[in-house]
Amino acid sequence: MTHSIHGNKRWLALMVLCLGVLMIVLDTTIVNVALPSIAADLGFTETSLVWVVNAYMLTFGGCLLLGGRLGDLYGHRRLFLGGITLFTVASLACGLANSQILLICARAVQGLGGAIVSAVSLSLIMNLFTEPGERAKAMGVYGFVCAGGGSIGVLLGGLLTNLLSWHWIFLVNLPIGIAVYALCVALLPSARGHAHGERLDVAGAVSVTVSLMLAVYAVVNGNEAGWTSAQTLGLLLVALALLAAFLIIESRVQHPLMPLGLFRLRNVATANVVGVLWAAAMFAWFFISALYLQRVLGYRPLQVGLAFLPANLIMGFFSLGLSARVVMRFGLRIPLAVGLLVAACGLALFARAPVGGSFIVDVLPGMMLLGFGAGIAFNPMLLAAMSDVDPADSGLASGIVNTSFMMGGALGLAVLASLAAARSGEMLSTQNALAALNSGYHVAFAVGAIFAAAAGVIGGVMLRAGRPGAADAAAHADAGDGHGVSAAERPRSAGNTAATENV
Repeated sequence: MTHSIHGNKRWLALMVLCLGVLMIVLDTTIVNVALPSIAADLGFTETSLVWVVNAYMLTFGGCLLLGGRLGDLYGHRRLFLGGITLFTVASLACGLANSQILLICARAVQGLGGAIVSAVSLSLIMNLFTEPGERAKAMGVYGFVCAGGGSIGVLLGGLLTNLLSWHWIFLVNLPIGIAVYALCVALLPSARGHAHGERLDVAGAVSVTVSLMLAVYAVVNGNEAGWTSAQTLGLLLVALALLAAFLIIESRVQHPLMPLGLFRLRNVATANVVGVLWAAAMFAWFFISALYLQRVLGYRPLQVGLAFLPANLIMGFFSLGLSARVVMRFGLRIPLAVGLLVAACGLALFARAPVGGSFIVDVLPGMMLLGFGAGIAFNPMLLAAMSDVDPADSGLASGIVNTSFMMGGALGLAVLASLAAARSGEMLSTQNALAALNSGYHVAFAVGAIFAAAAGVIGGVMLRAGRPGAADAAAHADAGDGHGVSAAERPRSAGNTAATENV
């Protein structure tokens, strides 16, 4: 097990793992600023352009569960290195792409490699840090990378697109991927998996991935094909049938990809629902606000990246400094709810941004609120999602929450982009093109704000206050009464927790 590493070497390993995760998270949003350049170069339409983002998110989300289980079976280090290799090679293909098909296919392969890395990295970190206080700090670093990486991607994408070309937003991954691979080989010892004898649930992985891809395709093309057309309704029905088949498979197979019993655990179920809604709101922020800044306000790519800088700095401050301490002081529920509701206010401000808006009045306040909200909420959401799960299934649990997050983002982005396009089309008859476009963005931001607010309310009401989760319970016990219970001393119950949250 990787927790046999001691001393400063563990923190070095954490930095390397987070660098690999950062590379994955960056590629979720780094393309947003470059989308107009990509569309002009390769001839994408407004609707088909969404697939440059969704091709990545779909394979990412669809394969996270499989990646997490593979890590549990065959060793997290081995899978992490394999995922980094696949992602780096796919990044090279994206950077050299000269057609729509090649770019979308390479993005899909990128998503597969990213899924493997993301699914096992959280398990590696949880095994590296078993002492409660250190684990809280390590999770704060990981939470910053996940929450802040998206905004950093927008900044880096603007810089590379402005100074070089859109191809370099992918080619920059090559030296990073090589360095992460080499450092992981040096720092992480080889360890066998601890779930031997199980078979992979390939049927479950295929059914849920195809189901989600068909659903997103139907939504993305709904405006063009017609929402009541045979194509749209047929694809949605097939997607629902495949989702039902997935649930049947998971209830009957001996070693399911996603044990449905996990969702009987209240914090696990709540965190995944919150993750779906929050991801839908967050991807609307990244995708739609980047388009608003470029197409409505006329910002250049580098200016768009700089516009996200306040959110980056705020997320970094809260994720690395305050988030862990806030969680140890107030538990999971209050920080999660407050963070998401503040983020909802930020999206609501964007929903009123005018055509001739200024940065100080119409952009900066929303960015600051979103940075604060994401910085506070992301860490407790991850900790809640890992609640009550046996360490042997840590890869599975991290895969489930990442799947919820990425699928929420993919489906949410598809829905919001379609709503924005439909609204813009309706308003063209009464407004000029720029005003109609902005009106569509307003709808997307408003619905995103509703998603974020709903996530905050659900998290605040439904998270269990008295039993924080395996990843977090001991930290609260230490912070609350000074004599916390160690992991070895806690009873091996379904919840695997014995501390009471200080809420």
